[in-house]
Amino acid sequence: MATKLIIVMANTDPRNGEELGAPIFQATVAAAMEFEVEVICTATAGRLMKKGVAEKLFVKPGSPKSVLDFIKDAHEAGAKFYCCSPNLDLFDMTEKDLIPECSGIIGGAYLIERVMQDEYKVLTY
Repeated sequence: MATKLIIVMANTDPRNGEELGAPIFQATVAAAMEFEVEVICTATAGRLMKKGVAEKLFVKPGSPKSVLDFIKDAHEAGAKFYCCSPNLDLFDMTEKDLIPECSGIIGGAYLIERVMQDEYKVLTY
């Protein structure tokens, strides 16, 4: 049985808050179930790792919790969030621009290596 989960957020568009709930919520649940969880934010979803972005986004209008609050919940449960290296150039970011909940910057080889290992399962959004 797989003990590790990778959630790839590639086409999840931060401009549409309702798209952000499911992957982050599932990361929280899986981490709470003691699975090793990595959330890879790439392409458009890479914006979520930039300070000041997720805190202004809401899954549902009028919600008291921002997307950043949900990221913090997942992070506190044990999920690790990563930003893909091309996002730095794409969104004019440096490592200093990343939210504290971001565990680091990864490249394509990291993702490919992980998904090819038997102990990982992958969800893509």
